[in-house]
Formats: sequence, structure tokens, C-alpha cells
Amino acid sequence: MRLSREDRGRLRETLLAEARRRTLIMGILNVTPDSFSDGGKFDEAGAALAHAEAMVAAGADILDVGGESTRPGAAPVSEADELARTVAVVEALAGPGKVPVSIDTYKSGVAAAACAAGAVIVNDVTAMSDPAIVSAAAEAGAAYVLTYNRGVKDEALKAGPDMLGFFEGAIARCEAEGLSRDHIILDPGVGFAKTYQQNFEVLAATGDLVGLGLPVLIGVSRKSFIGKRLGVEAAAERDAASVAIGLDTVRRGAHMLRVHDVAAHRQAIELWETIDHAAH
Repeated sequence: MRLSREDRGRLRETLLAEARRRTLIMGILNVTPDSFSDGGKFDEAGAALAHAEAMVAAGADILDVGGESTRPGAAPVSEADELARTVAVVEALAGPGKVPVSIDTYKSGVAAAACAAGAVIVNDVTAMSDPAIVSAAAEAGAAYVLTYNRGVKDEALKAGPDMLGFFEGAIARCEAEGLSRDHIILDPGVGFAKTYQQNFEVLAATGDLVGLGLPVLIGVSRKSFIGKRLGVEAAAERDAASVAIGLDTVRRGAHMLRVHDVAAHRQAIELWETIDHAAH
């Protein structure tokens, strides 16, 4: 049974409230043949659903379904192909009593169709490259992930301060498109239109980003800047470092982590939260 708009709205509100209470884990489900870490592993429906079930069992609070790789140099995917890859998977995963589903897309048409199928979050890493995507999320009653992504690298930027100014303007644009400020999730956009050093600068500014008063989502899992810093070429061998960065951002106030290895992040967060609670 598909979620109604009212159901999506209630689930969105519950999810955003829960993010204020504890750290949520967004499990990555790439139904693509070419994603940088797990491309081709879950592009068949049965494998995708089995992996989603395993992530939920490991502690995922959200499932983020993506049908187009956003790695540098990836080939663009048509809207028709992206719809074919994602909508049936979203519909199979979403529903009353199930873990909330996010759609990882920058296309308004895909966002609208995925929300109609049950997605309650639109995760757009391009910061409105398709201007209609915000209104699509608003009309569907979904939350919207707004990403710090200027489109091209600018080595002269001090990324931390620039990020805050960027979000000030971008949030206003979202509100002008009919999206409530309370339904926006902020993502510093690690790996998108940033130099190697700027990735670390935005992570160091996580606390300032949290200060804007909106939920903050961090997505660093297995990314190439980790491999460059540590000399680890294989993406799947970057999980321990991904956990370390994730915990640091949680310490700085981040509300959600988007990850490949759900179990490792869930275990680490639970231990960190137990220690943190014992200190108060």
C-alpha cells in the first residue's frame, strides 16, 4: 500500500523529530551499475531488496535509493532510466511501519515519482540544479536535503565560512519555492565541487552548520579524499576511517550519517552515545 501525502507528512515529522533525539543512520542503496564503491552489486531488484533488508537489520534508520552515480566522471543517466531503476525499489521498500525511504536524485521528475511511490526525503546533491525539485519535494510532503555544492571548484574559497553564506541564500530560495524551512536538511557536500583541503574545512565547520538550527546530514562514506589522506585505494577498505570521521561530526552535533557499512557505524554510535550519556 502506497503512502498518502498525509502519511508521508507524518513520517517526515517523526523522522525529523527523531533526528533531534539521536543520531540516525541513512543506509546507501545504489541501484546502479557504476557507483564508485558498490556499482553493479545491487542493480538487480532482488539483490537491492535483500541488501536493504540487511541494512535495516543492522540498524539503518533510513534507506537512500539512488539510480545514478554521482562520482566524478560518471556517465549521465536519462530520467527514464533512472525512473526504471528506482521507483519500483522505492515502492517495495516504503509503506506504513517500514523504515523511511529517501530518493537520491537531482531530477524533479524522479523526485516526484519516487515520493508518489513512498519516499519521504529528496536527497539532492546538486543544490537545485533542477530548480523544480524543491517544489516537487514540497508538493509531495517530503523533506529536502540541501547540499553545499557550488558546481565548480574554487580553490580561493575558505569553504567553512562560504558554506554558511551559501546556505543562507539557498534556504531562502527553498522557502520561496514553497518548502518550509523546518523540512530542510543540510549537507556540507563533502566531495562535491571542493578541493581536497576544502573537504576537511567543511567537516571542521560542522558545529557552525548545526548552529543554523536545521538537521545536518554527513556523507563521507568511503569517499576518495579519505583514500588520498591515508593512501587507501580500495573504496571498501575505507570503512574504519569513515566511522572515525562520522563520529567526529556527531561529536560536533551532526544528526544523520549516510553510510555504506551500517553495522559498523551503528555499533560505534551506540558506544559513543553510551559514553557521552555517562558523562552527564
